[in-house]
Amino acid sequence: MLSDSIVFGAGGFIGRSLVAELLRGGRGVVAAVRGSGDGLTAWLDGQGVDRTALAVVRADITAPGLGLPDEGLSGIRDVYNTAARFAFGIAAAEARAVNVTGAVHVVEWAAGLPRLRRVVHISGYRMAAAHRRPPDYRRQGAYEASKQEGDAAVRAAARALGVPLSIANPSTVIGPGQYLGLAEVVAGLWRGRLPALPGGPGIFLPVVTLDHFVGFLAALPQDPGSAGRAYWVLDDATPELPALVGLLAEHMGVRAPRRSVPVGVLRRLPRAITRADPETLSFLSADRYDTAPARALSAAHGLSMAPVREALRAWADDLVATRFGRSGRCPRPYGFHGVAGTRTWVTGERRRPGYVLLHGLLLSADAWAGTADRLDAPVLAPDLPGFGRSGASTGTLDDWLADLLRPVETRPVLVAHSLACGPALRYAAAHPDRLAALVLIAPAFLQRPSAALLRSPLAVPLLRAAPAARLARSLGLPEGPGPDALTLDLRRAGAARRVVAAVRDAHRRRAELRRVLRELRLPVEIVVGSADAPAEPVDRPVTVIEAAGHCPQVTHPAAVARLLTACRDRAAPRAAS
Repeated sequence: MLSDSIVFGAGGFIGRSLVAELLRGGRGVVAAVRGSGDGLTAWLDGQGVDRTALAVVRADITAPGLGLPDEGLSGIRDVYNTAARFAFGIAAAEARAVNVTGAVHVVEWAAGLPRLRRVVHISGYRMAAAHRRPPDYRRQGAYEASKQEGDAAVRAAARALGVPLSIANPSTVIGPGQYLGLAEVVAGLWRGRLPALPGGPGIFLPVVTLDHFVGFLAALPQDPGSAGRAYWVLDDATPELPALVGLLAEHMGVRAPRRSVPVGVLRRLPRAITRADPETLSFLSADRYDTAPARALSAAHGLSMAPVREALRAWADDLVATRFGRSGRCPRPYGFHGVAGTRTWVTGERRRPGYVLLHGLLLSADAWAGTADRLDAPVLAPDLPGFGRSGASTGTLDDWLADLLRPVETRPVLVAHSLACGPALRYAAAHPDRLAALVLIAPAFLQRPSAALLRSPLAVPLLRAAPAARLARSLGLPEGPGPDALTLDLRRAGAARRVVAAVRDAHRRRAELRRVLRELRLPVEIVVGSADAPAEPVDRPVTVIEAAGHCPQVTHPAAVARLLTACRDRAAPRAAS
């Protein structure tokens, strides 16, 4: 298939999704990227997009001619410029090179295409206010000022060269991979570091979903009447900022700020106090925008927006899944659920799991990723209440676990690690008919008692300040993205305090749990690492994983997966009864 569309900035957040949208629509696409394009093609493969009609080329829009090959692009009809330098605090020259000079270079290059139908340029929704005044790099900052200057320069170049131009002015585009702008407010909220709302009542920070926006971009050249027009693409139903923050706080199980700080005050306060980049303050506005033309074009092409509140909740799940872009992948499905009155982070199958996996202290459901990938049945893996990504709970772990498993329609193998072995054991004793088997990995109540320091209030500041490498050593984990995520979770409001409280509670119940284990009438398997042998005698079979420490599910996932699969096979008659 001959390529009829080219996307500049194809490796970016919007660009890659536009490439996918065009390919799915049967278009031949040239993806223009600065690097090799390997990241783009890997991402497309991960989305299940057929790349047969894709060509990847290197391009540099800051250079005249864009550095593109001289041949093979004459059939291009539609030119999309999704490239932008989007960051706050950058130098004016850096921003202008892409957002002004580069944008004009794209229009100049497109003017030489013999079959050109349309150039689509992405600007920004604040252009409605910006056109009232000339760009002011000192007051606005380099990003917003350069986008405003670039908008005017692109329009002028298109008029001079007779290029058919459409401009899309999106608000904050939300979707997986968007970690800038409004996402930083959500990050502060989730981490407990948003003491007051910026701007106060009436502030309107509209959003639009990524899926809708790239569908709109793909439709623009197909509509002859869209040439020479600019469209404001945003969801008018976006709640005003206080309600938006309240919605997300409720969804994530965190406290919403009750106070607000007017924009004028924020401008006068030092950044060390506000923790806000001064360039973001111009976005704190009560302005509204004319979206009627964009809505009409969307309707004409069968495009509709997802309910904005649902979209915001789904975006919050995406942000938290990767801890705002700072940790690795999270297996789908994932998201926040209400469990025993607690907003609980849950991954996997809620109704018919073959395994339920409970993590230990300092860890999260992520610790099971390598093991879960190797198991032979669906997995349910939550973050315990108050730990990992889950919200804090005022109830007990026992009540939470009972409610988590209430909707489960199968008899799963319940697998617990370290601290979680306590509630898992008590659940098994109370509901033996609901489980196929119980597996306890490195049960804390069979190990040496925790150090007195770790049970004291002094441990709270130590845990908050502990570097990832030290946490990794304490758990016998290799350094890397996993331990880095531990520090992010520990520095959430109240997290370190909850860890210390859990250690104290577990220490008090050691003897009780050993008694429950002796009396349990359910198949139980105990798994430990060779470097983490039990300190207490036990009358149950113990499987030792050689060269493993306290977290064999992390360091030796294949071995743990084999053990769990064998356990489920042995328990199959019970699970089926």
